[in-house]
Amino acid sequence: MQKNSLIVNTILEIHSEFDVVFIQELSWSSIHAISSSKSKDGKELVGVPNHLNWLIFTNSSSNIHNYSRVITYVNIRLSSFHFSLRKDVLNHRDILLISFFINNNIFFLINIYSDSSQSALKYLKDTKVKISNILIMTGDFNIRDSFWDLLYLYHSTHSDLLLDITDSLSLRLSYYTNSTRYSDSN
Repeated sequence: MQKNSLIVNTILEIHSEFDVVFIQELSWSSIHAISSSKSKDGKELVGVPNHLNWLIFTNSSSNIHNYSRVITYVNIRLSSFHFSLRKDVLNHRDILLISFFINNNIFFLINIYSDSSQSALKYLKDTKVKISNILIMTGDFNIRDSFWDLLYLYHSTHSDLLLDITDSLSLRLSYYTNSTRYSDSN
């Protein structure tokens, strides 16, 4: 989304046929100032794009340097499935684990942003949670590797970490057309 709230707002407004939208690296921005007893100018209220037809799931923080870099929008027409953010199972600023119910069965969705030090993936590896019924784990893993990018000639140990995690969660790697942008230094 290139940290562009206008793109997100457009998707939420015109693509109501989507059930779930996973976004990484969304820009948190000022919404307005709210009254404060400590400052006559008020305190800045910071948030993400919101829309009446979408449920928002993200990890909130009062620290501007610790905002979540992942957000998941669930179409409100699916609200009968009782979606819930599961910080009790995985509690990391850049990992969203969301559960929902269908016919008394619980299912999970995972949205991940892994920074250049792979902190989210390391957290998943170190946490060693056992979660079944994961329908999808998606995200921006920031890993360039010849395993999935045939134009790239090198192997990354970070891809081994990702594959270990997907194996431990009984997931398979899905191949798609790569739309990731890389800097010239990669």
